[in-house]
Amino acid sequence: MTDTLRVTLVQHDTVWHDPAANRERLAAALAAEASAASASALAAGAWTDLIVLPETFTSGFSNDALARAEGMDGPTVAWMRAQAAAHDAVVTGSVQLRVGDAVFNRLLWVTPDGAVAHYDKRHLFRMSGEHERYAAGRERLVVTWRGWRVLPLVCYDLRFPVFSRNRVRSGTVDAPGEPALEYDLLVYVANWPVARQTAWRTLLRARAIENLAYAVGVNRTGVDGNGLVFAGGSAACDFLGETVVELPEGIGAATVTLDRGALATHRERFPAYRDADGFTLEA
Repeated sequence: MTDTLRVTLVQHDTVWHDPAANRERLAAALAAEASAASASALAAGAWTDLIVLPETFTSGFSNDALARAEGMDGPTVAWMRAQAAAHDAVVTGSVQLRVGDAVFNRLLWVTPDGAVAHYDKRHLFRMSGEHERYAAGRERLVVTWRGWRVLPLVCYDLRFPVFSRNRVRSGTVDAPGEPALEYDLLVYVANWPVARQTAWRTLLRARAIENLAYAVGVNRTGVDGNGLVFAGGSAACDFLGETVVELPEGIGAATVTLDRGALATHRERFPAYRDADGFTLEA
């Protein structure tokens, strides 16, 4: 288990319906971030631990991209495996993935050894008709990476606190007598328009506070093929809802270091999870 986790937020102006161009631009952005990393980080063998890309980072958030949805053996999964290996870091973000007759808005979690886990977006954005075109996922994905437990989710999921709830894992402990929570870090990848920017900023911080966890949200920027404007606002927040980093409007990236010791201290001093309501999540 590492005491810190370095997370890189990549705020991208997604090229509409052009996966090859998006992969090329993102590869260049990651190479630039790696080149700018400190000598001490590079000497340790890697400059980051986790690279977070936006939702539907190869196409933009589009119902019309379904016809060209890739499979798990397609070029984007191969590209993510190559980037994860090159940077010795997890690469995550969502793309349209076809499985049989269904297309999912699928978040991929790709490790440097080439392993791929996935989460299919549960809450489909009905205001754009996503629920009529895409298949919905059901199960959460909690992954462990370099000793940190992470819950990755997608865009509209941010509005539903029950699905994001950090629950106590039965029969486990973080420290003597202390029950272990399911995760340490929430990650949301998004295409969240500027018209609802206040909600994006507010809800990301609320999810961090109520779940006693760090929260990272990575949003796209620019104007999409439907004329929607995106202002970015990608951010990392601590367990108090305080901003660790927030990107302004426009293309950009930032790497932040999260501190597990500070998180553990806060949970010990303010164990609000002990008074949480029990519930059963239905499909």
